[in-house]
Amino acid sequence: MKALSEQLSELAERARKVEDVVAAAREDNRARLETKQRELQQSVAEGKARADQRITAARETERKRWNALHASVDQWFTELRADADKHRAERDVRKAQRRADMLEEDAVNTINLALYVLDQAEYAVIDAVVARADADDLTQHS
Repeated sequence: MKALSEQLSELAERARKVEDVVAAAREDNRARLETKQRELQQSVAEGKARADQRITAARETERKRWNALHASVDQWFTELRADADKHRAERDVRKAQRRADMLEEDAVNTINLALYVLDQAEYAVIDAVVARADADDLTQHS
């Protein structure tokens, strides 16, 4: 398992990559966005594989909880992407505008979810560090 500091550095790097995507969107650089989208598909698959490995190593109750969470998140994103692909073919301007509005709202909601999960991750990191300090204190005093 990676050290917490390594994981946080990786998370910061991923956040910078999201900023690059936002910059490309502002520049209306479609080719850059499509390239980034293909890269992200690979990254998502790799991240899921890493998470699956960690889940496999977890205790059974934790494994069930994480599997359920991953399945739920995967299903949500699968539905969003399938819906987006279906509507991309539509040529009606009003429908296309509504769809763009909906996808922008989905992006905002996904960012809000990520921020919430980051808060939870920060709490979990602090909880883990405090628990390790408590365990170390107990070890020293016994």
